Amino acid sequence: MEESLLPVLLLALGVGLMQLCSCSSPADTVVCTDGTSNCTVTNTYGSYTDRAICHAANVTYPRTEEELVAAVAAAASAKRKMKVATRHAHSVPKLSCPGGQEGTLISTARLNRTVRIDAGRRHITVESGMVLRDFIAAAAAAGLALPNAPYFYGLSIGGLLATGAHGSSLWGKGGAVHEYVVGLRIVTPAPASRGFAVVRELGADDPDLDAAKVSLGVLGVISQVTFALEPLFKRSLTFVKRDDSDMADQVARWGTLHEFADLTWHPREGKVMYRQDDRVDVSTLGNGLSDLLIFRASPTEMLVAARAAEELMQLKDSNDTVRCAAAQLQASTLEQQAYGFTNDGVSFTGYPVVGYQHRVQASGTCINSPEDGLLTSCAWDPRINGSFYYNSGFSIPLSQAPALVADMQRIRDLNPDMFCTGVDGRLGMVLRYVKASSAYLGKPEDSIDLDVIYYRSHTYGTPRLYADVVDEIEQMALNKYGGLPHWGKNRNFAFDGAITKYPKADKFLSVKDRYDPDGLFSSEWSDQVLGIDGSPNIVKKGCAIEGLCVCSDDSHCAPEQGYFCRSGKVYREARVCSFIKD
Repeated sequence: MEESLLPVLLLALGVGLMQLCSCSSPADTVVCTDGTSNCTVTNTYGSYTDRAICHAANVTYPRTEEELVAAVAAAASAKRKMKVATRHAHSVPKLSCPGGQEGTLISTARLNRTVRIDAGRRHITVESGMVLRDFIAAAAAAGLALPNAPYFYGLSIGGLLATGAHGSSLWGKGGAVHEYVVGLRIVTPAPASRGFAVVRELGADDPDLDAAKVSLGVLGVISQVTFALEPLFKRSLTFVKRDDSDMADQVARWGTLHEFADLTWHPREGKVMYRQDDRVDVSTLGNGLSDLLIFRASPTEMLVAARAAEELMQLKDSNDTVRCAAAQLQASTLEQQAYGFTNDGVSFTGYPVVGYQHRVQASGTCINSPEDGLLTSCAWDPRINGSFYYNSGFSIPLSQAPALVADMQRIRDLNPDMFCTGVDGRLGMVLRYVKASSAYLGKPEDSIDLDVIYYRSHTYGTPRLYADVVDEIEQMALNKYGGLPHWGKNRNFAFDGAITKYPKADKFLSVKDRYDPDGLFSSEWSDQVLGIDGSPNIVKKGCAIEGLCVCSDDSHCAPEQGYFCRSGKVYREARVCSFIKD
C-alpha cells in the first residue's frame, strides 16, 4: 500500500499547493429555509468543535447603524437571545451560536464601509463588518498602515477584535489588532424607557474600551471602530532556516531582534524557519506581495485527492515513512516557493522580499475569486470533501517559552516520526509574538503564541494516529506553563478554567453585567468559557478523542480500537489517548 500511496501524496499535497486559480467563494455560514427565518449557523469550516449546528429563529442584515439599533431593540423587547454572525465566520468555537432554538442572528456582512478618514490624526473609522482585506486597502489608499494584523485577511473587523486576533510583534504596541483601537461604537440592550437598545460611544480614555475591544461578542454588537494608524511603510522579509538545537535559547530572544519576527518549527526534521522581518525606508526598491499558498485556491479534485490520501495515512497499518515523506514534501514545497511571497506580485526571485505593508502583511485570495462552479475552492470549504482539521492555538508567557520548547524536544526525541501526522503534518508549528495588553481579555503579559493544524476525522470518536503527541503538548502548555487558549480556536477542554488566568476578568464581567444585564448576547458556550455557569467540557464516550474533555477513563478514548487513557510521555500529569498494541 505504501508504494502506491506515495505518488498520490506527491500529486495531492505537492502539486495542489502550487495552484493559483479562480475560485468559488466560500459558502455563507448562515442558512435559512424560509427567507430569513428557520436558520442554522456554523463556521466556515462546517463544524464547531462539538460538531453541533446551531439553530436560530431568524437572521437580520442591517445596512446602517439605525437598522442595527432596530434589530437589537426588536430582539431585546422580546427577550430573545442574539448573536453576531458574519458571512465567513472563522471562529472554531461556538461564538456565533445564540442560546436556545429561538435566537436572532445579526449579520454584519452589509455593515462594511469606511465611515471616515482623518489623515491629520491618522485615524480611520470603519464599520465592523468590513473584512480585513478591505480595511488595509482603504488605509493604504489614504497613505496609512495598520502596523500588525493576522496573516489571513478574510476576517471581519468585529470578529477579529472579539477573539483577540493578532499578527506577530513585541515592538511598539505589539501584534494584536485591538491595541490600535482608539474608539468604537457598540449597540447594547436597554430598558424599555430607552427604546430597548442604545449606542454606546467609547473613546480612548473610557475604561470600558478595555472590555469592548476583546469582548467574545457578549457585550453587544460593535457598529464602528476607530483605529490609530501609522504612515504607510515598507518591510524587508527573509526566511532563514536553521537547526533547532539552540531553539530553546533563541525562541524568546528572536522576537526582540526583529519587529515582525516569527518562527515555523518542524520538530521531526529538527529545523526552524526564522522570519527576519523589519521596516525599511520607503525608498528601498521592491514591490513584494504576500499571497500565501495555504490561502490560495486549488482545483477541487486535487483537494479531494489530498484528503483521501490523508485518510489513508491515518490507517494503523500505514507506514511512518510515507507519512514523514508527505510532511517533508509539504514543508519543502512551502519553503521553495517562499510560502507564497513574491518579489513583484508574480514571481519569487530571492530574498529579501521588500514591499509595502498593505501588500505583505496578510493574504487570502481564495475568498474573493470569481465563481467557477466549485472547480476550484478554498481548501477548507465544507461543500467539498477536502481539508478538515483541528486548529489549536495557545499562548504562554514569553519567559516560559525556552522550557516548553525543551520539553517538546524531549517528546520528539523519544520517536521523531510521531510528529509527522500532527505537528509536522501540515504547516509545522507556527510561533508568533504577542505583547501584553490593557484589554481585560487580552494577554496579561508578553507571550508567544503556538499554532498547529492537524487532522480531524469526519466521524465522531475516530482516533487520529499519534493523537497523544499534540494532546500532551497542549496540556503541558496550558497547565504546566500557564498557557491561554486563543479565543477563536481550540477544542473544548482548552477553555476549562481559562478565565481564571486573566487578572482583570472580574472587570470584564462587571462591564458585561452593565451592558447586557439579561444576558441576551450570552449563550451556553460563552457562560461556560467565562466561568459563569457550567464547564466547556463534555464528558462522554470518546470525548477525549474529540478534544471535548481530558480523559480520566478509557471510555473517553477508543478502547475498542486500541486507544486507552494514559499519562503523557514527558509531562506525566497529562492524560492522553494512547494507542496500546495487544
